[in-house]
Amino acid sequence: MDLRVFVEPQQGASYLDQLTVAQTAEELGFDAFFRSDHFLKMGDVSGLPGPTDAWVTLGAIARETLTIRLGTLVTSATFRLPGPLAIQVAQVDDMSGGRVELGLGAGWFDDEHVAYGIPFPSLKDRFDKLEEQLEIVTNLWRTPADSQYTFEGQHYGIVGSPALPKPLQPGGPPIIIGGHGPTRTPRLAAHYANEFNLPFAPVEAFAAQRERVVKACEERGRDPKTMVFSAALVLCCGENDLEVERRAGVIGRAADELRQNGAAGTPSQVLDKIATYAEAGAERIYLQVLDMSDLDHLRLVANQVMKLLP
Repeated sequence: MDLRVFVEPQQGASYLDQLTVAQTAEELGFDAFFRSDHFLKMGDVSGLPGPTDAWVTLGAIARETLTIRLGTLVTSATFRLPGPLAIQVAQVDDMSGGRVELGLGAGWFDDEHVAYGIPFPSLKDRFDKLEEQLEIVTNLWRTPADSQYTFEGQHYGIVGSPALPKPLQPGGPPIIIGGHGPTRTPRLAAHYANEFNLPFAPVEAFAAQRERVVKACEERGRDPKTMVFSAALVLCCGENDLEVERRAGVIGRAADELRQNGAAGTPSQVLDKIATYAEAGAERIYLQVLDMSDLDHLRLVANQVMKLLP
């Protein structure tokens, strides 16, 4: 079971805050540092000092870390054109020595699009654009260096692209697709993804969506064992109940609610929750860390949870 640290910088975090968490996670042996890709805060927080661009930030962190994997959960297809996105991710992959992964989704947060002048199409159009972006990005990475790439779709057209630069990882960074959609999401994952992620869902929902993705893989003639299945859970761990309550209060959540819906409680309780997802087929857990200043939280999980995982 891999444990990954997942942060939400739009809620209020500088580049230095994120770098500190990433370096601490690397030192402690977490598998990866992932961040959301949002431009506007959510809920009753100040959001100061303001949003940071995901790929600019990850490029900088790539040069200040050595082993930890880096990525987005997830970049929105509405934010970037597919050609420049392929270039950005390939460049950060090279800067990191081949440690990058790309989570890519259709986008959902209307308010941030309004706040920063980003078009927000209908849900169908967003998924159509996502599918074309997945096709373009993956093929730009895989086109031989002495060839050109051309694509004509409903939303994007590419003619005679040199398809450069190439990522350091052969075939390109792993692609992560996730979400609750019962039909199109599993189909896209089966076609394009190395990993399927279901965020913030009960274990029963995770198991049901996993089965849909497995079925979509089989219908495509793909071995489902080639897909990594992962879940994302809010982290709130404490050595005792008082510490759990304190950490829950800091992030504005109720400890009992987090115990039910997140990876929360004492280390043994967090281990038990992770085990339920492992039994349902999860191979990787993204621990959403909402208080980025609490590095002792990461140390507790590394020493009393991660070291006990198989």
